[in-house]
Amino acid sequence: MGTSNRLPVSNALGLAVLGLLIETPLHPHAMAATLRERGLDRVFKVTTGSLYDVVRALERAGWIEARETVKVGARPERTVYQHTALGRAEFARWVEELIRVPSAEYPKFLSAVSYLGALGPDGATAALRDRAARVRTALEEHRREHGELLASGKVPRLFVVEVEYAIRMQEAELAWIEEIVTDIETGRLPWPDPTGWVRAEESE
Repeated sequence: MGTSNRLPVSNALGLAVLGLLIETPLHPHAMAATLRERGLDRVFKVTTGSLYDVVRALERAGWIEARETVKVGARPERTVYQHTALGRAEFARWVEELIRVPSAEYPKFLSAVSYLGALGPDGATAALRDRAARVRTALEEHRREHGELLASGKVPRLFVVEVEYAIRMQEAELAWIEEIVTDIETGRLPWPDPTGWVRAEESE
């Protein structure tokens, strides 16, 4: 039976929580702050409600446990969690399965690209150029933040290597968009007459 059939949570935020607790025991507020500090809130969808739900689910499953309750100043008490032996073993199995076995993913952009022809050549190039500009801006920001984080010495490279992967994916997407725009503008990507599609469908 694969690890996915035993998971106490259905989203990747559980993976992030377990990954942070491998480093050190934390309370949920510190988990959220650390994820945002490392830019991992772009990789994992982090909200206060979802984070606490994941923590409770992992605790019920016996993967993590409360270590202590701390109180600082006038702030409410916060429960610090740590891995259990079961949690460490299951976390390693989960990571290994995700790395070893590719899974089907359904990105919205890929869905939209399937119907790029609906925009016409001018509309398609305009939309793609707009996206390229946004991707380029985000890519520059991610490179800067990643570089600053490594230069600070606060986090080993291994702990943020997924950001490098995300940067490579953005670079590949940007290169593909620019290539397709060029192909549309030079005619290397033929653009059939939409009326021809309609006639072909009617004849079937």
